[in-house]
Amino acid sequence: MSGGIEAAGDAVSAGLVAHAVEPATGGHDGDASHGICLNCGTALAGPYCHACGQAGHIHRSLAAIWHDLAHGVLHFEGKIWRTLPMLAFRPGELTRRYVHGERARFVSPLALFLFSVFLMFAVINLFGGHLETPDLNVATTPQLQAQAANQIEIQRKGVENTERKIAEARAAGRDTTALQENLATRREMLKTVEAASRGKPPSFANIRTGWPKLDKGIAKANANPNLALYKIQSNAYKFSWALIPISVPFVWLMFLWHFRRRVYDHAIFVTYSLAFMSLLTILLTMLWVAGLNSDVISVAALVIPPVHIYFQLKGAYEIGRFGALVRTFLLLIFASIALVLFLLFLLGLGISG
Repeated sequence: MSGGIEAAGDAVSAGLVAHAVEPATGGHDGDASHGICLNCGTALAGPYCHACGQAGHIHRSLAAIWHDLAHGVLHFEGKIWRTLPMLAFRPGELTRRYVHGERARFVSPLALFLFSVFLMFAVINLFGGHLETPDLNVATTPQLQAQAANQIEIQRKGVENTERKIAEARAAGRDTTALQENLATRREMLKTVEAASRGKPPSFANIRTGWPKLDKGIAKANANPNLALYKIQSNAYKFSWALIPISVPFVWLMFLWHFRRRVYDHAIFVTYSLAFMSLLTILLTMLWVAGLNSDVISVAALVIPPVHIYFQLKGAYEIGRFGALVRTFLLLIFASIALVLFLLFLLGLGISG
């Protein structure tokens, strides 16, 4: 129940944040066409102030609060219904028209991206999509407990035998390098078996990077891996915007010789594309929850993204089929690299926080 409430809160927050960055007209519509703007004092010549954009008619009722909430969450304006169909079926035209100046007709890419990403995480949380370490408890029955104890005893005897051989070799003046390496391996195996028998993940505390802060973070993650995974998932939610600056340079590289293409154009392309992928994830998740065959969902997840990227590239940059196909292939590779960089960024935040 609490997870559902939290997810609903995330969705509401998503809408309000997205509405905050969306170019808007400053309030409720109305019929006021005379007087002065209550926000900036400019004389009104219509229902909206031509200086600051605020509506001339200002509501002061309890119902207006709910109107604001619904408007912020779902953005009940004509442009949301113009934007979503075009994003799904004519993404290239949407990107091109927005870049070329049709801003008031469509939801801005950043607002749509923020809303879709936050809503995606709300849906994931609602249906229990939390990262957790696997349960490695092998000693859940008397038989398994006996097997675990047997394995521990075997590994302990191996360690003792190797230690005895090292002592004998030293007494005889022989080299013990190979035996020392064997002993280290056996001790690590013993530690792993003992941790598994207690239902704890294997220890990685002996990993050393030479960076004190990172080594401290690794030790903390090793002590509480579920907390580290929670931090990674939480940071993915908070820093999802980082995918935009990570991805834009790769798109810029594909149009390096197209001097009329600006970095801004690529940022709009990337942001709309990421918004679509987030909305697609939400749709497929809901279909999976509704009982749609998982094979169908897997095929859709593999086929729809590259097809969408192809048509967005072709329409946004007005290039031919061959050029769009080649760049789609390259962009799929670049997207994988960008995702790995983003995950490394999250991993660094998760274990160093």
